[in-house]
Amino acid sequence: MNDPFFLPVSAMEMPRYAGIPTFMRLPHVGLDDARLSEVQIGLIGVPWDSGTTNRPGPRHGPRQLRDMSSMLRAENGATRVRPFELANCADLGDVSPNPADIQDAMGRITRFYTRVLEAGIVPLTAGGDHLTSLPVLRAVAENAPVGMIHFDSHTDLFHSYFNGMMYTHGTPFRRAVEEGLLDPKRVCQIGIRGSTYDQEDRDFARSVGIRVIPIEEFHARGVEDVMAEAREIVGQGETYISYDIDFIDPAFAPGTGTPEIGGPNSYQALQVVRELKGVKVVGADLVEVSPPFDSAGGTAYLGATVMFELLCIIAEQVAARA
Repeated sequence: MNDPFFLPVSAMEMPRYAGIPTFMRLPHVGLDDARLSEVQIGLIGVPWDSGTTNRPGPRHGPRQLRDMSSMLRAENGATRVRPFELANCADLGDVSPNPADIQDAMGRITRFYTRVLEAGIVPLTAGGDHLTSLPVLRAVAENAPVGMIHFDSHTDLFHSYFNGMMYTHGTPFRRAVEEGLLDPKRVCQIGIRGSTYDQEDRDFARSVGIRVIPIEEFHARGVEDVMAEAREIVGQGETYISYDIDFIDPAFAPGTGTPEIGGPNSYQALQVVRELKGVKVVGADLVEVSPPFDSAGGTAYLGATVMFELLCIIAEQVAARA
């Protein structure tokens, strides 16, 4: 059993609607807190959406995700994993972004995550739009490129927007490959769909060896088969997990900036994460929850539940290394 300090507040002691909301009702441990060195998994908010090109709002995602995560309990009902007893987990707070300067904001994010990693903490991020992943990867992959399993309806592999704007939520993984943060031959993108302007992103993926699994193939093959291939692609090397909430069909997750019809249902959304067992996860994010498009919070509740599933996978790995 872990130190009780790191266990979530029980709803039997304080109702879910009471108290200061933190991720999953965990203790808040800032980067200057004396107990930071005891944290093994850190949940972090990045309230930033300056890379958004159409419907804004993911800057408000971390706050709503924290609120809805109060619904989560101590044990995974499907896998029986009790993550808070396997690893010391804490809410490390939010990165303070610069909403007026993309480059400065990315620098702030990278510096925050560098401190987290230097403390030996595995980061689990709540975005923010998908550009958030790039500055996080700059910290995670500082010493060597990592693999990635990416759940999304878009590849985010475009070269640029609006005649040369290189940093948007549609370009982070193109930049990550170019910067040597991702090993493209160890990258698998799952769920890609929707209408397109052209095939530029798919052409780039083929040219560098990224495996793109479109939604038609996902539905035809099923979760277990697709995820077996994804695990084979990343192998035993260090791997980052990036989960865009628009991977899920908007019937289940309408609160996002760029919804695409025809995606997985909410059960499949959890299944794919459970199939990550055995992947060496060095960091993960859940991005693009946009509360203005689902003010009741159903999308955020689904997003928080995906984060809990990711936490279970990471906690088992942390416990196995102990």
